[in-house]
Amino acid sequence: MASRPPVALDAVVVEEEIEFSFVDLCHACGAERGHVLELVQEGVLEPSGNSPDDWRFSGPSLRTARVALRLDHGLELGPSGAALVLELLAEIEQLRAKLRRAGLR
Repeated sequence: MASRPPVALDAVVVEEEIEFSFVDLCHACGAERGHVLELVQEGVLEPSGNSPDDWRFSGPSLRTARVALRLDHGLELGPSGAALVLELLAEIEQLRAKLRRAGLR
């Protein structure tokens, strides 16, 4: 049996309870403020607070932002394309969960 090459993973485990400020999320993602702002405008990220200066992002927002930025830059989808892909991926996961609960998968 042939061995498979190792798979590179870019995974970060972040607690649900952790919150990021706008600046902290930009830094953690390695993204410019403008890119993260576009993700907020597209509805990909939903911070609490009224303005970027007091926005707070949940822990899972880090993963969402990283995936969206990878889609935006890597596949050149733009923020709106990345938002659509993330929405479709979430829908696929919901359908898979329903199949598992029904014992069909």
